[in-house]
Amino acid sequence: MKQKKKKQRPELEQLKKELRRERYKSRYAAALGSTVNTLVVAAALAVLVATLWMPVLQIYGNSMTPTLQEGQIVVSVKNGKIERGDLVAFYIGNKLLVKRMIAGPMDMVIVDEDGTVFVNGKALEEPYISDKALGECDLTFPYQVPDSRYFLMGDHRTTSVDSRSSVVGCVAQEQIVGKILFSVWPLDTFGKID
Repeated sequence: MKQKKKKQRPELEQLKKELRRERYKSRYAAALGSTVNTLVVAAALAVLVATLWMPVLQIYGNSMTPTLQEGQIVVSVKNGKIERGDLVAFYIGNKLLVKRMIAGPMDMVIVDEDGTVFVNGKALEEPYISDKALGECDLTFPYQVPDSRYFLMGDHRTTSVDSRSSVVGCVAQEQIVGKILFSVWPLDTFGKID
């Protein structure tokens, strides 16, 4: 009889080990499933935030130098209120562009030969540009901005194709993705953009 008990003990110990291993696998699978679910929900929320409220954009080209550089990554915020001087991202066809809001609906705009911009008879102070230029322009001045549209210009006036050209023209509110508020990359440009 003693021999039978000794034979049963190793089998019982092995059964207990197997039960512990199965419980561990079950807890591991539950933890892994919970982690995966959490990551999926977090990624979905990040995509929703980035798409609906704070689109992240990469700058291409040099039409906004010196304010923005090619390759810079910026964050915009969808906000209905756009004011003169704000940087905005907007769609033209299937292209996403970034320009500065110069004049709003029904404002009168004049850009003279040396590149000085007048809105409603007052010359704009534009510390964000490094050189004034008339640039690519096929408008007749004075020009009145249509209702529900915005007159946008790039900061690098000699190369920017913007509202001065009929290729872009004035931009409707529905085309605007959002206001550019801050830069996230490269790190030396991290912070609020004026």
